[in-house]
Amino acid sequence: MAERILGKTLATVSLSVALASVTVKSSGCCSIPACRNTFSSCGFHLSSNIMSSSNGAKENSHNKARTSPYPGSKVQRSQVPNEKVGWFVEWQDYNPVEYTAVSVLAGPRWADPQISESNFSPKFNEKDGHVERKSQNGLYEIENGRPRNPVGRTGLVGRGLLGRWGPNHAADPIITRWKRDGSGNKITHPVSGKNILQFVAIKRKDCGEWAIPGIYKGYVDDPRNTDNAWMETEAVNYHDETGEIMDNFTLEAGDDAGRVKWVDISDQLQLYASHSQFIKLVAEKRDAHWSEDSEMECRGL
Repeated sequence: MAERILGKTLATVSLSVALASVTVKSSGCCSIPACRNTFSSCGFHLSSNIMSSSNGAKENSHNKARTSPYPGSKVQRSQVPNEKVGWFVEWQDYNPVEYTAVSVLAGPRWADPQISESNFSPKFNEKDGHVERKSQNGLYEIENGRPRNPVGRTGLVGRGLLGRWGPNHAADPIITRWKRDGSGNKITHPVSGKNILQFVAIKRKDCGEWAIPGIYKGYVDDPRNTDNAWMETEAVNYHDETGEIMDNFTLEAGDDAGRVKWVDISDQLQLYASHSQFIKLVAEKRDAHWSEDSEMECRGL
């Protein structure tokens, strides 16, 4: 039963992260009614207070949303120093670059029209027909008809590669299993003494970084974010406790992914956007190996 449900959900785990189009997918257990013990934690939602408020950005929470060039382009953002990220800081000379990708302006189904179009009247901060414009992090402000990034300035206005004005929602599973030896026994890390957890990762073609097909619930410090459009996502951890289920599936990379494989979880991973923070949460919840730093292991993650 669990194999059939998982297979239907993952479609032979053909994993693909689309840069230009952000698809809203089921958040996992909303569509999966039951799980056996071998496939545990149906409904294991991840949450973490890693988003800073618009009153000021934490040093590590709003960096990739200010990087240049903008993904898939040569566009350089206006530079935004740390002390001027928050909207509460007055900055009369702030002059962000305007950019929306041609692929978005072409008007695909997953994208909104331009704000200036007369027949487009989005209902921000609420469910707008089939489009969810509510933010996971509460109400966001509207300025000159455009939604404002709740975390702060990014040096770029418009939508960039994102289709929706305001929050662009995504939801995917984080698939994990225990690393095992040839006899099927769990492998422990020689330093921490904890079992090593693995997750399904893809290697992005655009930047060569490993990424996870899914993250936590809320705002994400993503290089595609702008002052008017940003990524929010929700992650559900699906864990194959015995290792029997996922062995029956073939991992296939989508067109926009270079490779896909099982990757050992540790603090040495170099992951795309804020994904390392979410993988760390999974390791914490599973009491799995994360760091060789014994002091960190003793303190907890």
